[in-house]
Amino acid sequence: MKTNKRTPLRSASKPGGFQKRPEIPVDRSNPAPRGRTARNARDEAPEAEEVVEAPKPRRRAALPATGRASRGNIARNGKAVVEAKPERLQKILAQAGVGSRREMEEWISAGKVTVNGVVATIGQSVVPTDKVKIGGRLINIRFTGSTRPPRVLMYHKPEGEIVSRDDPDGRPSVFAALPRMRGGRWINVGRLDFNTSGLLIFTTSGDLANKLMHPSSELVREYAVRVLGELTLEAQQQLLHGVELEDGRANFGTLHDGGGEGANHWYRVTIFEGRNREVRRMFEAVGVTVSRLIRVRYGPFVLPPQLKRGMARELKEVEIKMLLRDLENRVPAPRKGSEST
Repeated sequence: MKTNKRTPLRSASKPGGFQKRPEIPVDRSNPAPRGRTARNARDEAPEAEEVVEAPKPRRRAALPATGRASRGNIARNGKAVVEAKPERLQKILAQAGVGSRREMEEWISAGKVTVNGVVATIGQSVVPTDKVKIGGRLINIRFTGSTRPPRVLMYHKPEGEIVSRDDPDGRPSVFAALPRMRGGRWINVGRLDFNTSGLLIFTTSGDLANKLMHPSSELVREYAVRVLGELTLEAQQQLLHGVELEDGRANFGTLHDGGGEGANHWYRVTIFEGRNREVRRMFEAVGVTVSRLIRVRYGPFVLPPQLKRGMARELKEVEIKMLLRDLENRVPAPRKGSEST
């Protein structure tokens, strides 16, 4: 019987059939690495051929440093900053609007402030290139050589708001109505009672806030007062010459009759201090109760008639520069203690 033997490599008998593949010798003394097949090894390009590298991704050109915290010696416009002299850490933090100098000293003593990763000490000096952090948060420090003045705004406080960020009773805070900012915070210049309305000043500079509040500045505070009961001429003279309070003697600088009758009688008074509930306590000392109290002026700031309750107006840069210049050249005005109309 004739048998057909099939060989593994036979030529096709018909056109279009399989073609015989050329034999490729295999070096079995050098087996292929694990994970690679002989076919993969054959398909690789010869070593002599030049391998073309894939193009590297294009990188964007570096932009000049922006106005971020501790940007070093580069200003917002990309130009070099004029070198500033080292200044005390607590002063720099106050200028940055973090808080008053006294608060900053307490934070430094408590170990909450670091400079370049090292816990700061009282009296330490810093330069613009130092990285100052409070509780791990980078602070945008500002030196006196900076040409940009601090921010200042006027706020018409309504009754029923507290001048505090933390209130255990959960009452509304004046800070909730102020514009939000990054890298700083608003510092209130003085306070108003919960039931007192009128002008409040805020700034981002603790140094400026300290100047406006310090007794040596003797900035006048003017109030519109509505009283219940009759304020006799004798009582008016007492308020101008001084009445005894729990925390010392106090008097009005001026007292003017604002008109009205009965329970709606108004007066305009001025004081040069900011003791707690001072105006109300002075009227109570002469037997008169204050039914409404509005602050209409604080030093050079006057409550604008168009500024409605609960609204704020930020001063323009030119106005702030004029304010700073006036504070530097200001001579305290003599106190008056005998004017009444």
